[in-house]
Amino acid sequence: MFYFDWTMILVIPGLLLGLWAQMRVKSAFSKYSQQHSRRGIRAEEVSQDLLSRSGNNNVTITGVAGSLTDHYDPASNTLRLSQDVLGNTSIAAIGVAAHECGHAMQQHDGYLPLKLRTAIVPVVNIGSNLYFPIFMAGILFSWEPLINVGILCFALSLVFSLVTLPVEFNASNRAIAMLRQGGYLAEDELEGARKVLNAAAMTYVAATVSSALQLLRLLLIARSHRDD
Repeated sequence: MFYFDWTMILVIPGLLLGLWAQMRVKSAFSKYSQQHSRRGIRAEEVSQDLLSRSGNNNVTITGVAGSLTDHYDPASNTLRLSQDVLGNTSIAAIGVAAHECGHAMQQHDGYLPLKLRTAIVPVVNIGSNLYFPIFMAGILFSWEPLINVGILCFALSLVFSLVTLPVEFNASNRAIAMLRQGGYLAEDELEGARKVLNAAAMTYVAATVSSALQLLRLLLIARSHRDD
């Protein structure tokens, strides 16, 4: 007999929001990748200058494969720029590179949300991999403590998403401020960089909404199981 789990409906808004956010960031990045800065300075040169100005001279800048895979690794003090950013003079590339510099400066300044996010990453990785088998085992054997452990493991993913939001928005704010103060981009160019970074930030908002809805779904399933 076909069984319909109505709680699956809760996943749909998060999925749609995530798809919309991904399309938006790809569209913004594509548009402003075609518009090159008037100064003609490359993204990694901007990065090196920003890091040097902030006294953050121990950060290594290197390339990473893929598109929109740019990130800062706090464990190794490495800023990794994708092939679409490294060596590029576009407004999008400079904005993204400055954003990653913002993360490096967060670590340099001891920014608390970044320290918290870095600290919980190992636990979150374990919890996100184990929550489903633990939760389903609890449902299968009707053992409520196991169900609750599964829910708690997944809740860590929501905590991670919530902590990530201020980290990402703060890095973008730092990026725009640094680009303006250093004169790397003109005001109209800064608006393009801001649109790229705002679009990227929406992917984290979408991830948070998706995690919250999935957690709600697990709680409803658990309550329904207890009521049976």
